[in-house]
Amino acid sequence: MEIWINPACSKCRSALTLLDAEGAEYTVRRYLEDVPTEDEIRAVLDRLGLEPWDITRTQEAAAKELGLKEWAKDADSRDRWIAALSAHPKLIQRPIITAEDGTAVVARSEEAVRDALSR
Repeated sequence: MEIWINPACSKCRSALTLLDAEGAEYTVRRYLEDVPTEDEIRAVLDRLGLEPWDITRTQEAAAKELGLKEWAKDADSRDRWIAALSAHPKLIQRPIITAEDGTAVVARSEEAVRDALSR
């Protein structure tokens, strides 16, 4: 299992604490430093069963600068969103845990972390 985190994020730290308490084996990816490629973002979206706009932090300064709230949320715009997430990784919702069964979860709650652990 891998977890994408921003160490400054309290939800990320909470997820790590829970994973440690449960004795989970995982790899940490500091995605602001080890920026995911567009293909990696596509793969995680497939695992999540979500679209790029579903995991975009639209309140971030970069989102406002890009005008993301005005972008279309459709198949034709999907690659544009993915490119923005790769170019501005701070826009990616966190933490994201890729589970052992090939799925993933946005682990912003204890329930979501436990869900990932149960897979």
